[in-house]
Amino acid sequence: MTHSTYVELLQPSTKIRSIFYNIALVFVGSVLLTLSAKTSVLLPISPVPITLQTLVVLLLGTLFGSKRGAATVLAYIAEGAIGMPVFAKGGSGVAYLLGPTGGYLLGFVLAAFIVGYLAERGWDRSFTKTAISMLIASLSIYLLGINWLAHFVGGISKAIQVGFVPFVVGDLVKIALAVGILPTGWKLLKK
Repeated sequence: MTHSTYVELLQPSTKIRSIFYNIALVFVGSVLLTLSAKTSVLLPISPVPITLQTLVVLLLGTLFGSKRGAATVLAYIAEGAIGMPVFAKGGSGVAYLLGPTGGYLLGFVLAAFIVGYLAERGWDRSFTKTAISMLIASLSIYLLGINWLAHFVGGISKAIQVGFVPFVVGDLVKIALAVGILPTGWKLLKK
């Protein structure tokens, strides 16, 4: 059984308006991803910056749904690939995508799709299911990111040390924020 996502509640009824609505969502979402990338801190032990991107990816996927969420992240990546300085520390270009953080960026696409897919099945209505969906999505980011990073840092063990361990606590805090926002929003909408 599928459920409406947050943005589907505001979906215009006409085809033309719906197209512009979806384009606007993808544009606004990619801008939010860009802004979240600009809040970056590079740890001296890791080539992967700490940003607010994982939080934004999880929220966009949940709010937009699987297809819109993944499309938004793909648009953001495409913007960076063509040279727009949207990535952390103003990075851009295909070379950036092929660098140490490329796997994490691809993981964002998968994560947005996963949380969106689960939100479309009502998982964003309860605190527990929201937390589980976001943990699964976060693990998908790490799975792709760590495996890609391993090629740059000398293996999986080192990639886990520099591309996972320093980020776990921060990502758990981001998930807790999202878990507090999303189900509460649905409860407020019901009232």
